[in-house]
Amino acid sequence: MPNVRVLATDLEFPEGPVVMPDGSVVLVEIRGRRLTRVWPDGRKEIVAEIPGGPNGAAIGPDGKCYIANNGGFSWIASRGTMMPAGPAPHEYIGGSIQRVDLVSGKVETLFDKCGEHPLKGPNDLVFDKHGGLWFTDLGKRRARDLDVGAFYYMKPGGSEVVEGHFGMLPANGIGLSPDENTVYVAETPTARLWAFDLSAPGEVRPGDVIYRGERGRPIAGLGGYQMFDSLAVEASGNVCVATLISGCISVIAPDGRIVEQVPTGDRVTTNIAFGGPELKTAYIALSGRGELIAMDWARPGLALNFLNK
Repeated sequence: MPNVRVLATDLEFPEGPVVMPDGSVVLVEIRGRRLTRVWPDGRKEIVAEIPGGPNGAAIGPDGKCYIANNGGFSWIASRGTMMPAGPAPHEYIGGSIQRVDLVSGKVETLFDKCGEHPLKGPNDLVFDKHGGLWFTDLGKRRARDLDVGAFYYMKPGGSEVVEGHFGMLPANGIGLSPDENTVYVAETPTARLWAFDLSAPGEVRPGDVIYRGERGRPIAGLGGYQMFDSLAVEASGNVCVATLISGCISVIAPDGRIVEQVPTGDRVTTNIAFGGPELKTAYIALSGRGELIAMDWARPGLALNFLNK
């Protein structure tokens, strides 16, 4: 791990880091139920308290922070780490997409349904260059069953949410290729990365069903007991997926080749974002340790719309 720096500790299951132009990092604390800003000197500032389970964050064209809220987890202790678990808690409030004013801390809920179907557990999100928002929905796991996952698209201006694809097992990280002709979605328990071709902004290109309703292209899968979490994309088009259990970042080429796996030292490595000079610093959420770290990265990350450009 080249030149690792610990930027913040004692975070309550950090996720969704967003590297801001001023060098600070905005992230969610799922168990802490808040949006937090980490300053370069290590100071932590609570931006907003967010009931439920703030799970992912992205800066929109209006400069506000958009939140994927999973509605709330229950938690269990596992090897000294508090982990999301089992059935949704009694205080589960339903999934939603929310927006936070970074100055005032005001939180507003934009959508909690797609048509007549309620959002169950929104997880990760990314804006396209048109101002539309792709986001995943992990669903909810209960004592003896679980929801299948999906990903959706909020049209520019927040006018409507439409379904991208329903029926994943389930859907976690999401990202766009540099040309924005492909949306990548990571499935957690299968450790499989899917690619969905787009025919227009917000529209998944129709394709042949592979087996049981799948319409994307499975470009990579990992062996052994590993699971995928959230992801970021490099400028080259490689997809960097936070990988649970093995505790690393798996770098996957668009053709499915495993470029490398960069160890992080935490089996609950949940997310990665790029920032710094030439976007060659990786900011990584170590949720098991409750840390945000930064490390030098071999290749530049992809500039995010409305943030890095």
